[in-house]
Amino acid sequence: MTMTNRVIRLRFLPFRNILRVLLLAPLLVLSACSTMPPEGVAVVTPFDIARYEGKWYEVARLDHSFERGLSDVSARYRMQADGSVEVINRGYDSKRGEWREAKGRALFTGSPERGSLKVSFFGPFYGGYHVVALDQQHYRWAMVIGPSRNYLWILSRDKALPVGTREQLLEQARALGVDPAQLIWVAQTRDDG
Repeated sequence: MTMTNRVIRLRFLPFRNILRVLLLAPLLVLSACSTMPPEGVAVVTPFDIARYEGKWYEVARLDHSFERGLSDVSARYRMQADGSVEVINRGYDSKRGEWREAKGRALFTGSPERGSLKVSFFGPFYGGYHVVALDQQHYRWAMVIGPSRNYLWILSRDKALPVGTREQLLEQARALGVDPAQLIWVAQTRDDG
């Protein structure tokens, strides 16, 4: 291969990548914009965002690319003056030896008394965030499902759940059509401040 051929091949490489993005963009937009709960899934009502605000530890999750390999994951929720909710997700990437953080914005999909929100970390693209189980008395634990049964998180105000609560949530996950054996139990050994 001559130097001229190398230059020509490199010039066309960006066009191929642009073409791939253009072909995949409609699929990404459709999948990223699903904000409704999965069919047959009931969302927690009543829901009080003022009590939900603050820090939650991620106790368990289904595997997905945007948190893959992270430990010590937490989420902070804070009401904003415009009615939206600020979301800050944080986790430790042991391969890189550093904390990773993502900031997002959540909006209620209907009444604020219903635990159904849509969250965006990427501009105009929103995904569903639906509270499907909640400690209604003390707001100490919650289970959240995304736009499909492929996204599920178990959250707690503490780094671990009592065994009875954990078993109760696993039964509820199973009833929702989620296989509890697929859950990743998140290590919570570092203090993230």
